[in-house]
Amino acid sequence: MGIADTSIAAASAAFSGFAAFAAWRASREANATAASVAQIERDRWHRELTPRLRIRVDVNQQMLYLIFDGPVALRRLHIELQVRDDRDRSGDVELGGGPTAAQRAEVIWGPYQFRRGNDSVHELGRSAGPLTLDAHDVTKVALDPTMRPRWYEGAAGEERWRSQYYDTPMRLWADCQAEGHKPWRLSFEAPADGTWAETGSITRL
Repeated sequence: MGIADTSIAAASAAFSGFAAFAAWRASREANATAASVAQIERDRWHRELTPRLRIRVDVNQQMLYLIFDGPVALRRLHIELQVRDDRDRSGDVELGGGPTAAQRAEVIWGPYQFRRGNDSVHELGRSAGPLTLDAHDVTKVALDPTMRPRWYEGAAGEERWRSQYYDTPMRLWADCQAEGHKPWRLSFEAPADGTWAETGSITRL
């Protein structure tokens, strides 16, 4: 084989190698694009299937009512409710002689907690569930007023605690699961006047 033939063969091999690399890179980019588009579509579908819930607090009967309005495509929904504090206290400064972070975390800072002793209620009344509902079903969970922290001492402390949360909404997380779908976390603020609170903002779990 002459020099010219050798050069042609080398150039041909180089071109073939470049073409193979270019094809591999194009294939990889196409696969990445397809995966990205598929993920966007899955996220869109997940948002469109966000459960529509309604929650109402009846302060006279001390009862929380929960309705699953749909979408019907979810068929059956498993819901766990968790009482949220009025604000995040995890970063509060610990003062000498005052409550520690661990002591503050034991308190439900809000007007109501779930009634302890019910089968579905856990964690000292902070959470209830899972509650299983089909579309358009309604269920209820008994409530009790929250207990004041032990450093709210005596009758004056009790009065201070009640006045602090008089007429304030009950704040909740609703963690929802349906077969074949990623879970949803929804937020609610159920007013003390008995108004229905509808599905709030969506938070990633």
